[in-house]
Amino acid sequence: MALTKVQRTGISDNSIDADKIEDGTIVAADIAPGTITNALLTGSIANDKLANSSFTINGSSVSLGDNLDVNSVNWQSLITADGSTTTTAVAGEGYIIDTTSNTHTVNLPASPSIGDKVVIKDYAGTFGTNNVTINRNGNNIQGVANNSLISTNRASLTLVYVDATKGWLYTNESNVGDLREPVFTSATGGTITTSGDYKIHSFTGDGCFVVSSLGNAPANPAGGPNAVSYLVVAGGGGGGNSEANGGGGAGGLREGRVSAPEYTASPLVTSGLTITATTYPITVGGGGGISGKGSDSIFSTITSAGGGGGGPNPQAAPQLCKARGGSGSGGGRSSCSPSPRQTSGGAGNYPPVSPSQGNPGGSSDGGTTGAEIAGGGGGAGATGSNYSPSSGGPGGVGVQTNIDTRNYYYSGGGGGGAEPKGNPSINAGSGGNGGGGAGVAGAGTAISGGENSGGGGGGAGWAGPPCAAKVGGSGGKGIVIIRYKYQ
Repeated sequence: MALTKVQRTGISDNSIDADKIEDGTIVAADIAPGTITNALLTGSIANDKLANSSFTINGSSVSLGDNLDVNSVNWQSLITADGSTTTTAVAGEGYIIDTTSNTHTVNLPASPSIGDKVVIKDYAGTFGTNNVTINRNGNNIQGVANNSLISTNRASLTLVYVDATKGWLYTNESNVGDLREPVFTSATGGTITTSGDYKIHSFTGDGCFVVSSLGNAPANPAGGPNAVSYLVVAGGGGGGNSEANGGGGAGGLREGRVSAPEYTASPLVTSGLTITATTYPITVGGGGGISGKGSDSIFSTITSAGGGGGGPNPQAAPQLCKARGGSGSGGGRSSCSPSPRQTSGGAGNYPPVSPSQGNPGGSSDGGTTGAEIAGGGGGAGATGSNYSPSSGGPGGVGVQTNIDTRNYYYSGGGGGGAEPKGNPSINAGSGGNGGGGAGVAGAGTAISGGENSGGGGGGAGWAGPPCAAKVGGSGGKGIVIIRYKYQ
């Protein structure tokens, strides 16, 4: 018969201990649930007598009785930076780095799990001199696809991986400022030169400005890290090709500068342009042929209009006696038609933008001189001049910019031509500074606008008979220049 109850009177106090009970004698089935309370137990029960002798934390099994510090970091041996080796971090580890002599790079885990952490500490207080780069290794840091640069002495920081969007976040930062590595815009296209910390892309023909990566450094306070300065000059208009023809209008000029005093800009400058990592087709406008309008130049949202073609003989083509454009053409003149005898210059800044991309041309004479004298084409910096009794109107001056370090003038208007009618003292108008071509007095060929200047071509003259040469100058081709901080 099984023993079902032991009487208290039959057992002396404290007489039953582990030595009195054979191993395995009492099993779980022998004990009714809830019958053995804490008050009935003295001493302790060995861990190996319990059904569950361990528990799991964050995927790792911990035995009962073991010591556990849930905030522990597995600190590694001191790392002495040598400038060539890198450290590949492991989740849960801490790295004390001595950068007394060289910089160092820490590669974060490539395939982290939520909750993984990495700790970094400046050993010698030299991170400000020899930085530590934290390579994101394919994951974001603070929600941005950029590495981090630790450049503050005595820095201490903990990174924890949270998800694919934010990636690694800094949960504990000590004596650390902006932790993103300063990176800069990188691009290709055109002819590339440098000036100090700035890269310059010059396009003298059509091409592509390809932005492969954007910057994050606060290098351009007026426009942000991804803003660029630009100069967009359209093709100049061709000079008129009949008797006493107007000078061609200069190509429209538009300039944006990120910040001053990055370089000395033209008076037409406005703010820079914000870009993205994409390909920007570049159109460089060609100069207009004789009496022809120049072609537009385009970069992103910036379009500069081609210069107006020089005013021809109003009798031969009254609808073309003046032409509007980036800068307007000079007015032409003819005594062969009773009306119009005097022609005003073509309008500039067409289509209108602000700041203005150009100016109107000057007017021709009204038959008071006994000769036939045309007006000068407008320039980016000034209106084309009207005729004078002794000369065709000079082309309007262009504007000067140092965006590409050359301090050139661009977009000068073409000079007006003249038909002296036997008066040797009558001259043609000079071209405006900035590639404007000079006109011609009498027979001959006027001067074309300067290549890649956007200058207007000079206007033709005439000295009869009809077979005598009277040729206007072609407009100058435009240019596109882009400038940005690259280091």
